[in-house]
Amino acid sequence: MRTAHQEWPDVLGTVISVRGRGVKKTSPGPVCRDAEPESPAFFLARRSVVRYLLSPRTLLQITIVQDFLQFIFAGLTSGAIYALVALGFGVVHNTMGIVNFTQVDFVSLGGMLLFSALFAAGLPMPLALVAAVAGVTLVGLVVEALGVRPARTDSHLVLIFLTIGLSIILRGVMKLIWGKNRMAVPPLTGELPVHLWGATILPQTLWIIVLTGAAILLLVLFFRKTNLGLAMRAVASNEHAARVVGLNVGWIKASSFALAGALGGLGGALVTPISTLAYDVGVLLGLKGFAAAILGGFGSFPGAIIGGIMLGLLESLGAGYLSSAYKDVIAFVVLLLVLFVRPKGLLGDAK
Repeated sequence: MRTAHQEWPDVLGTVISVRGRGVKKTSPGPVCRDAEPESPAFFLARRSVVRYLLSPRTLLQITIVQDFLQFIFAGLTSGAIYALVALGFGVVHNTMGIVNFTQVDFVSLGGMLLFSALFAAGLPMPLALVAAVAGVTLVGLVVEALGVRPARTDSHLVLIFLTIGLSIILRGVMKLIWGKNRMAVPPLTGELPVHLWGATILPQTLWIIVLTGAAILLLVLFFRKTNLGLAMRAVASNEHAARVVGLNVGWIKASSFALAGALGGLGGALVTPISTLAYDVGVLLGLKGFAAAILGGFGSFPGAIIGGIMLGLLESLGAGYLSSAYKDVIAFVVLLLVLFVRPKGLLGDAK
């Protein structure tokens, strides 16, 4: 025999579940007919709970929390992509002391190669993703070997303008190969959303966050545990001393372009399924990644990660609570404010 207190989960015979912006009522299972009659006080307490859960104030609070979580997850998704692009900028800057503007096209190229690997080569999604990242890595090597190294100059300004020209060339080649039409790429897995604390999250969002975290972890291990990573750190610290001890500085600089290509290509391949795909789609993403690198401190890897996440959250919260029209403006407003107030960024050094 069930007592009245054992009937508490029924809550007046109604199971209340909050989904999205509304409250859905469903009937509970069969009620035990031999339950003891509940006391009037217990009945009034249960009715008070139901009234509280159904009150407009409570529903408004739940909606506010759900919206906030939705904006947070959207900001983390964008921030992860910006962090990858910012890390690519930092890798080349630390080894060569320049801003590599071909990084923005590495993002576009990652999505384009993923599209071709899926629909032209017929590869499954995991292999297509690996092929896209490997292809952009190879392009990074070619850009350094054929575009930057022949310049034979140590002027950082000249090299920066050279990367701008190479960026325009890469964009033109992509337009010739893939055309100007917008394309679409399916997500890595299904499109059935995941509901977490009232927020609706696409599986691709989770993949972006997880794979970005894995890429950052691999990058840390690369710079701490591998000979090439340690050599890159040595060149970044003192290029002249690295030459004296016999390091192949030319190969290390080429490897930095390849690593930047891998990071940009991964970012482009991951963001393509939740955005449009075109030959110039990486320009805006790349410039936002550049703003994230400035925010965190140009050349600082922890700063690139923090700057990317902060910028993504600022964009998402600003678009959600102010207006989506300001979404693309926020990144450049932040860039200007950082340059005015703290030019070295959050974690950058004074130089």
